[in-house]
Amino acid sequence: MAAETQAKPAETQPTAAPAMQASTQAIVTFKIYRHEPTVEKTPHFQTYPVETRPGLTVLDALIHLLDTQDGSLAVRYSCRHAVCGSCAMDINGKNMLACQTQVARLGPEVTLRPLTGLPVVRDLVCDMTNFFRKYNLITPYLVNKTKDEKDLTREWLQSPRDRKKIDHEIGCIMCGCCEGACPVLWTDENYLGPSAIAKAWRFIADTRDEGIQERIGILDSQYGVWRCHTAFGCVEACPKNIPLTESIEKARRRIIRYRLRGK
Repeated sequence: MAAETQAKPAETQPTAAPAMQASTQAIVTFKIYRHEPTVEKTPHFQTYPVETRPGLTVLDALIHLLDTQDGSLAVRYSCRHAVCGSCAMDINGKNMLACQTQVARLGPEVTLRPLTGLPVVRDLVCDMTNFFRKYNLITPYLVNKTKDEKDLTREWLQSPRDRKKIDHEIGCIMCGCCEGACPVLWTDENYLGPSAIAKAWRFIADTRDEGIQERIGILDSQYGVWRCHTAFGCVEACPKNIPLTESIEKARRRIIRYRLRGK
């Protein structure tokens, strides 16, 4: 891939930041991973003082830093409502969404890194190319083989009970927090990963789908469901509380059933 994988950052002396006016608000130190692989070989941390206020999120603080202290800082964000997943990062050693993480709950020092194991484009921005490549491998849409075109012009109905069976997997926002917490992916980038497998199960378990044959090959391979070590790191990291290892286990059982019965 074009972007380089993360290197261990060197500990450097804190960079001086512009003086801030006296305030009764607490000052929190942000220690941020800085690295531009095309320019420098060794990453480093840079520190910034941030004045807190009630309700301040990590993303709010980063946007404030961009506006007032350092416009060169690279960070990815979009919706600011924990829906798009763009602002996923390592916050004090845990993968979280910056837009829903309150600074007041993190202590006097906040350390920010890009998601572990993903290639770094710059600073806190990871290259998600491989992440979405694997997502596309699982045929992420409903496959129809029996309905004619006339049937497809109408709403494709599903009972609330059947819909509830895939609620968790549909709730995945593709943020990559689980990928950064998966020890298998730290050493094998070809592993499909918990997010792609959960999304595959979302379609396999959908009563309207007829595409298990399109997905069985990639799921039942050395880089598919059997590569998972059930470490539960993905479950702990998921900001939407999706039981990802349960989804992987369901996919395993469905594959065995398909291999034995052919359906």
